[in-house]
Amino acid sequence: MPPKIRGMTANLRPIPRFTLMLSGEDTADLSTGPQHTQDAPPTGLPQERFLLGEKLAIAPIWLLGQSDLPVDPHQVIACLQPVHLHATRDHLILMAQSQIDLTAKESTQLCNLVLPYIEEDFKHTLLFQGQHAWFIPAGPFASLATHSIDQAHGRNIDWWMPRDTHEEGIAKLWRKLQNEIQMLWHIDAVNEARAQSGLPSINSLWISGIGKLQDVQTPDCLQNTSCLYGNHPLLKGLAKYLSIAHQAEIAFPELIHAEHRGNIFAWLDKPQDIWQDLSQALINQAISELEIIDFPAGKARHRLITARDLHRKSWAFWKKPERLSWKEIISES
Repeated sequence: MPPKIRGMTANLRPIPRFTLMLSGEDTADLSTGPQHTQDAPPTGLPQERFLLGEKLAIAPIWLLGQSDLPVDPHQVIACLQPVHLHATRDHLILMAQSQIDLTAKESTQLCNLVLPYIEEDFKHTLLFQGQHAWFIPAGPFASLATHSIDQAHGRNIDWWMPRDTHEEGIAKLWRKLQNEIQMLWHIDAVNEARAQSGLPSINSLWISGIGKLQDVQTPDCLQNTSCLYGNHPLLKGLAKYLSIAHQAEIAFPELIHAEHRGNIFAWLDKPQDIWQDLSQALINQAISELEIIDFPAGKARHRLITARDLHRKSWAFWKKPERLSWKEIISES
């Protein structure tokens, strides 16, 4: 190695801790009994509760990440998302937004058509209209108990529809507005064009994430963190909320050779894709320790891994130890 490169490598400060969070399932998926034995759906996915706290103020955090608007920390905000409800023989299933290919132009057209009805019932004007999500002060709907599309998609919506909490009749008010919007969109040119292209219709509006910034409670592992990595909309909003950097993608050569003031936090769609680079960074001491956070039984579990934990234990000391695979790492209890 040339002296200049060797000197540069020696002067790099290691990343103190790389935290990798894995997505978890909610307790409805983990339950051994049927869903209807529970009084109500579980409140939020475990990673949502972990990042934001039990009040799950998803909408204002997402709004922060989607726009440059100043967000009033005391204002209760709702997230509205155009969706497709797939009809089966006896119930409706909510499709994930990644499955419907909604364009920005379609989103704008659909929003403009129903905006007067939304603003009349919410008693507020729309704060921000994004391609996949619209944001508005929750107004009379502030007390609704809701569930994110991440949690409810692929399921019978009967059990996941908004519910009243301490004020009766609010869920009924929402369903009335939702039905009006469904009828307007059913006959709209946007859905006619989508049908001709073989795309699922945008036939309903989903409400979720109701809350205020003041209620957000971030976990301790985000303290002294220099950057959040991952493409989930919550991470971009959290980064802005915490005044730290955010990047959707992670590239290890650039990551290791960058100047870091603190820890790294990542929530990735395919964490297995970075395992080879991540474990090598531990071995090379570019990262001091790895923390893996997952959610067995819906509860957060923290595991610390150092370079010496990366290899299979063997009595054959004369053989070069084999590095643990990603599957072996995540399957360890």
